[in-house]
Amino acid sequence: LNISKELEESGATILGTSTDSIDLAEDRERFAELIEKLGIPQPENGIAYSIKEAKEIAKKIGYPVLVRPSYVLGGRAMEIVYDEETLENYIMEALEVSPEKPILIDKFLEDAVEIEVDALCDGEEVVIGGIMEHIEEAGIHSGDSACVLPPISISKETIDTIVDYTKKLALALKVVGLINIQYAVKGNKVYILEANPRASRTVPFVSKATGLPLAKIAAKLMMGKKLR
Repeated sequence: LNISKELEESGATILGTSTDSIDLAEDRERFAELIEKLGIPQPENGIAYSIKEAKEIAKKIGYPVLVRPSYVLGGRAMEIVYDEETLENYIMEALEVSPEKPILIDKFLEDAVEIEVDALCDGEEVVIGGIMEHIEEAGIHSGDSACVLPPISISKETIDTIVDYTKKLALALKVVGLINIQYAVKGNKVYILEANPRASRTVPFVSKATGLPLAKIAAKLMMGKKLR
């Protein structure tokens, strides 16, 4: 994801989802604007470029907060922070990891259920490959957690909302191929945590569980075929 822009600028053809859509999903401010337009709620959040800014945002949002550097894959250096002193130590380390990039700070939703969706989109239609429910509470990175498919503890209305948000977002991002979206459900409210316009680590799991070769279909979509 991080080198797609440079590849395109140097003359490479990017198949599938465009570099602009990738940036739209990765850039915190652009993404917040998009989901607000679509009416999809997000936990309170902010972006900090310094320790001072981070403290102000955390105070405004209220602890606990989830902090991570932007533009890193696989949840590297992600942490749940409960007080200012820990936040200060974290920011100093995070600025070493990616000094040019801002630090993302989100309200951490305690006791929420995390839901993960893998979907296919051809720019016109969306097919949901699977909706997974994490066994651990939201905030445990998906690479370290177990999940169950189909979800077992959330209501049909909540699933309908997740399907609706996923379709709206995949089309708004003009995804061609796979998209992975992570949600948190607290009470009856569905919050979006992040959208990744790419194949995720859960795709092979979903494919085996459902018998649908998601990666194969995505590759065909990226070559110009339509879902129908």
